Amino acid sequence: MKVVKHLLLPICVVMLGLGSLASAQAQTQVTLLAPMPLGGPFKMLLPAFEAKTGYKVTATYIPTLQMKDKVAQGQGADVNIMVPPYDEALTSGNLDAKSATTLASFVVAIVVNKGATHPDVSTPDAVKKTLLAAKSFVSIDPATGSAGVAAQAVLSKLGIADQVKDKIKLMPVGGALKAVTGGDTDFSLGPYVSDVRTNDMVEGLGLPTGAYTPTNIVGYVSSKASDTKAAKALLDYLASPDAEAQYKSIGMMAAH
Repeated sequence: MKVVKHLLLPICVVMLGLGSLASAQAQTQVTLLAPMPLGGPFKMLLPAFEAKTGYKVTATYIPTLQMKDKVAQGQGADVNIMVPPYDEALTSGNLDAKSATTLASFVVAIVVNKGATHPDVSTPDAVKKTLLAAKSFVSIDPATGSAGVAAQAVLSKLGIADQVKDKIKLMPVGGALKAVTGGDTDFSLGPYVSDVRTNDMVEGLGLPTGAYTPTNIVGYVSSKASDTKAAKALLDYLASPDAEAQYKSIGMMAAH
């Protein structure tokens, strides 16, 4: 009987150790919900964060305009990356409003065919003249993406929404780019510079900040985060200098 007890003791110790390890690993899980346009930079950043902290990140990327509904319905993650408008999500109580952290902002572009003559977008006034002089152009339908909301804001900010309404055609993101490459339009107002950076057929000419209101990318820790410390660590990292360099490299504007 003593022999059996001696044999069982180390087995129990090992099992307890494995149980503790599994428990510790479970506590280091942190989930992330973000818009699809951020998939590129985040996939570059997350492995470094995991290596640095020991936390394991499970990331999910969805269409930008679905974010607000997902979070408002309580289907968000430990860390949620929001692009305006998202009032429904913020008023739902599912986000810790005090944790709001601006990571970067999208840069609105005028998109032309690769190699085509560049319209003048050097100043807000130049952008205004370019839009007014165009025979026609396309833009993103605000109902299909945040870039469409941002494009409409450009027209409002420049005070020319009414003047160009008869020569602008609203299209989904893919349709707008297809109209440009097919020669059916002078150019597209939107999407963002970062959206077309890997497209070999077009160029995104970033507008000067005075021509548009920056579309800020804001991260929030969930009010129901399973591990608040881990979630805060992830959000802090996504706003770090390393992350800012990654955002700049793909045509976004860093927050600082």
